[in-house]
Amino acid sequence: MLKGLTRAGIGNVGSIEPFIQAAANYGFDAIAVDGKELEQWIDHRGLTGAQAILKEYGIQIATIGLPVQWRTTEEEFLAGLPTLTRQAEAAASLGCTACCTYVLPSTDHDSAHFMALATRRLRTCAQILAPFGIRLGLEFVGPHHLRTNWKNPFIWGLQETVDWIETIGERNVGLLFDSYHWYTNELEIDDILKLDASQIVLVHINDAPNVAVADVLDNDRLFPGEGVIDLTGFLQALQQIGYRGVIAQEILTPKPLEEPSELLLKRSQEAFRTVYRAAGLE
Repeated sequence: MLKGLTRAGIGNVGSIEPFIQAAANYGFDAIAVDGKELEQWIDHRGLTGAQAILKEYGIQIATIGLPVQWRTTEEEFLAGLPTLTRQAEAAASLGCTACCTYVLPSTDHDSAHFMALATRRLRTCAQILAPFGIRLGLEFVGPHHLRTNWKNPFIWGLQETVDWIETIGERNVGLLFDSYHWYTNELEIDDILKLDASQIVLVHINDAPNVAVADVLDNDRLFPGEGVIDLTGFLQALQQIGYRGVIAQEILTPKPLEEPSELLLKRSQEAFRTVYRAAGLE
């Protein structure tokens, strides 16, 4: 399984090229970036130049974020579709095969109406992405405090998200599977083993502090191996079902970490080594 980085928790690594170089220098295989950033990079470097840099450093573009406002008004949603098409083309030209978004566990909208709208909108996004060979990853969000942060409950569990993906009905839709949300849903290893690797678009890895699960905050994450999540079991289960894609670190914190990015990258490198070795993956 490939080691990946998001920008969350690694300090200011600069624009995309320094990010690529830093990831490679600290033993990572992939990075998550913004689609607009990719477009601007291709405009600056040219397509062949951007491709050459990725090849030189042995780095993949793991995913871009979904640039469409699918949670708000129909006008905003429709306005974002040309951007999605343009960014999907840019991402595909650099070998990226994933575009991901998160699903908040509550909403101020009527839940049933929002489900109908969101299903249609995400289906449309998936249909736009499909010709570019890009999958749409949906991330269920588990922390309890967010389940009541807005007026009405929505989706926050694994099985509900799997069922929703089946309802969306596009073959290129799957899970962005995050260890934090697996933990805050109090899921088991067996819940991972029931999945097929083809259902997973991307994996996030991080750790949780030693507090009651109901008190775990979404933006209070630890580096892998520094908390109480069974990441050994998590990684071994993913390995067992045949997942061989990117495991990307995402460390959300109440405020930006103060250490220099070099120290945070080193900390990330050591965190991956710790959990991968414990899981028998290196």
